[in-house]
Amino acid sequence: MAMRQTPLTCSGHTRPVVDLAFSGITPYGYFLISACKDGKPMLRQGDTGDWIGTFLGHKGAVWGATLNKDATKAATAAADFTAKVWDAVSGDELMTLAHKHIVKSVDFTQDSNYLLTAGQDKLLRIYDLNKPEADPKEISGHTSGIKKALWCSEDKQILSADDKTVRLWDHATMTEVKSLNFNMSVSSMEYIPEGEILVITYGRSIAFHSAVSLEPIKSFEAPATINSASLHPEKEFLVAGGEDFKLYKYDYNSGEELESYKGHFGPIHCVRFSPDGELYASGSEDGTLRLWQTVVGKTYGLWKCVLPEEDSGELAKPKISFPETTEEELEEIASENSDSIYSSTPEVKA
Repeated sequence: MAMRQTPLTCSGHTRPVVDLAFSGITPYGYFLISACKDGKPMLRQGDTGDWIGTFLGHKGAVWGATLNKDATKAATAAADFTAKVWDAVSGDELMTLAHKHIVKSVDFTQDSNYLLTAGQDKLLRIYDLNKPEADPKEISGHTSGIKKALWCSEDKQILSADDKTVRLWDHATMTEVKSLNFNMSVSSMEYIPEGEILVITYGRSIAFHSAVSLEPIKSFEAPATINSASLHPEKEFLVAGGEDFKLYKYDYNSGEELESYKGHFGPIHCVRFSPDGELYASGSEDGTLRLWQTVVGKTYGLWKCVLPEEDSGELAKPKISFPETTEEELEEIASENSDSIYSSTPEVKA
């Protein structure tokens, strides 16, 4: 029986959403942080998209955002030449790390003791968060602004991407191990620890490489320019989105396109699977985040599968349900969401 994909729309941002990241699974579920050009990164409950709080303090567009594994700390990278570290429970700013140019990327080590930053000044910086007054270690070698930098191989190595090059660095010696060159601009990079897989998008290509050797594993071509792609935690599927406003879902093993649908009212800038693989989130030029079910029709989070009566001729479709919410209130919520893509950000901290 056919099932219709019904996404949850998370409004609140007022400008394009350019980055997002999930925490690991904690005793309180998992969490989602979004970076936006409005300068106000937001924290949400990961499985429902419910707004928890907004981190206030940046004076420019926020280009990168991440959470540590247990969702106790957040880090953000911004156009105000700073990276900030936050208490993700209270929303308090813990430290501001000054840079000499726009910061694009932030990433915690697994123990949350170090923060890796990168940006337009072409340098990788490693900050000891237990010694915020100490100067960071710096790694040079990129020839253009760095778009993404990630810890890999249990924090023993670093992956970084600039315009057309991906580089692998040894943390201990601070030296380059290997590099990959592309004939067009790299638009995104995701690291999958289980299996040491690197997901790179450039043009219409979605490429998979070994994060240890940078050797190619496989690649797929999409019908449009892709800005971001994500691999399912169990490596069953991959999802991708880009310039044609659509989301594409592929079988990772065969490369077969399983689904594609209009995802947003603007180009999709970022897409990521949740840590349990049950959903994926997308962020767009239209200022919204949307959550999508990996397996349509499952009862999960706010989705509740409601089958039509037999012989009605209707397609089965998942129904979004809210606890203790009447049908009239649901209709009102749906009407409000359809009337406006954007809504003002609540001016409170997380």
